[in-house]
Amino acid sequence: MNTPTVAPKFNYGGQAVIEGVMMRGSKTMAVAVRNPQHEIVLHTQPLNQKLYGTRMMRIPFLRGLTLLWDALGLGMRSLMYSADVALGEEDVKFSGPVAWGTILISLAFGLGLFILLPKGVTALFENRITPLVSALIEGAVRLALFVGYIWLIGKMNDIRRVFGYHGAEHKTINAYEAGAELTVESVQRFPLSHPRCGTAFLLTVVVLSIFFFAPLNTLNLPLLVSLLSRIVLIPLVAMVAYEYIRFSARHLNHPLIRAIIVPNLALQSLTTRQPDDTMVEVAITAFKRVLESEKAGAPEPSVP
Repeated sequence: MNTPTVAPKFNYGGQAVIEGVMMRGSKTMAVAVRNPQHEIVLHTQPLNQKLYGTRMMRIPFLRGLTLLWDALGLGMRSLMYSADVALGEEDVKFSGPVAWGTILISLAFGLGLFILLPKGVTALFENRITPLVSALIEGAVRLALFVGYIWLIGKMNDIRRVFGYHGAEHKTINAYEAGAELTVESVQRFPLSHPRCGTAFLLTVVVLSIFFFAPLNTLNLPLLVSLLSRIVLIPLVAMVAYEYIRFSARHLNHPLIRAIIVPNLALQSLTTRQPDDTMVEVAITAFKRVLESEKAGAPEPSVP
């Protein structure tokens, strides 16, 4: 039996997709998806080094906004690619107008539901309450919508499978960070939660928005201006949330940080499910491909 060693550090992350997992390094991303024949289809693609290989990526706050925008597009394209593979489509494309159109529609839906709707609800009676109470109610409505939405979609069978792959992604990364062997049996022993999960980031954005939006309630702005101001502030909130997640991940051994991230880890119980061995195999396949690219340099895009 091999003795586990400390894994080398590099910039990596992941995302569950339909019947698969996307893993991203600093040079390459890889999407592994099971097709209807139960085969693992692997797509790899170099990352934009104008984003990932420049000094700008070392500038706090600015790096977060840039990487998050790129990750959004990459994640959406991976999701659409996985849907094509899982459905057995022969002409599989990784990008295109449909992908970007879907991203814009998703952004509009998210902004409307989680940013604008809570303010609209609060505006119905905020003339009878103080700005502080209004900010707290708006934040509470936003948090309830966020948690409720995740809980509701988690009841769908297809989403439950995606959440299973999400668990497989976390287990694989946890195993790698522990220096364990990347085999199905080994990876299955690791926990489902991870402090750098996208769910943790979204929860952080929701909580931070209370503090960023609260001063706006004291300005007596017209409703339309107030709604637009919240949209304008979202990039700033996201940048701060990104740096917070990075900071907390680097100081997990501190008792205070461990206490602060408890809600983040708890919320992941809604977005992860115990994966079966076939799901873990897919996650390992994607992650190993990313590991190979970090050692050998970014490859040319693969053709499924």
